[in-house]
Amino acid sequence: MLKTPLLLLSLLSICSANSVAQNPVRNSESVLPTGEQVAAHINSRDEGEAVSRKLSIVMRDKRGKTRHRETMSYRQYYANEKRTVIFYLSPKNIKDTAFLTYDYNDPQLEDNQWLYLPALRKVRRISASDRGDYFLGTDMTYEDIKLETRVSTADFNFQTIDTCEVDGYPGLQIEGTPKSQTIAKELGYSKTLSCVDKAVWMVRQSQFWDIKGNLLKTVIVSNIEQIQGIWSQQNIDVENHKTGHSTRLIFSDIDYQRPVPDDIFTTNAIKRGL
Repeated sequence: MLKTPLLLLSLLSICSANSVAQNPVRNSESVLPTGEQVAAHINSRDEGEAVSRKLSIVMRDKRGKTRHRETMSYRQYYANEKRTVIFYLSPKNIKDTAFLTYDYNDPQLEDNQWLYLPALRKVRRISASDRGDYFLGTDMTYEDIKLETRVSTADFNFQTIDTCEVDGYPGLQIEGTPKSQTIAKELGYSKTLSCVDKAVWMVRQSQFWDIKGNLLKTVIVSNIEQIQGIWSQQNIDVENHKTGHSTRLIFSDIDYQRPVPDDIFTTNAIKRGL
């Protein structure tokens, strides 16, 4: 019988450890939940009935030049829909811009999104074919802004690939593929790959591929803490691998207990502003 030298065993052990740290964690012996089950956990996570937040947006181009935006964001859940509105507060050249979305539970209903541009004094409805457009100079699309940290089971089929790990947090790796070519073209994505923290059912990292199959961008969700008993992300970082541009969303003053008036979620409200 051949004996493996102790030094070789040590080197193999070190290489194996490094492989586990850098790649998805293999877990063939246990049965993993399906992609649909993981997606259901993500989308049923408690986000509170309502929330108000300050949202700072920092955009950085490939030369390192930054632009800053300050906004207020409000969200309210109703029986069959989620409503979200974002009001821009500064800088002056974009102040009073506002974005409103109605996200319906029924997949047969088309979600409604409106953008108010004060320079035009006009509310523009964002059609389904435009939801893959980038949102006001950021690296997130209108659809990304609407979903935030959730996933769309109406647009994607999900399957669990393996276990994974992000910054020491163990998770489940799920792959999303568009349900049709039309959806892929609307969203601009041919595939997504996400690492879902199974302790809190939040996506900690996602990668997106464009419709040609090239890696387009990476999204990292961080600084996740319990606020008023609800797990909340405080940072979302998006890096566009094609352009070298990046966007950081910083959530602060998060309040799940402050009442949010219903009339703030109307097209009249986004024209009126805060």
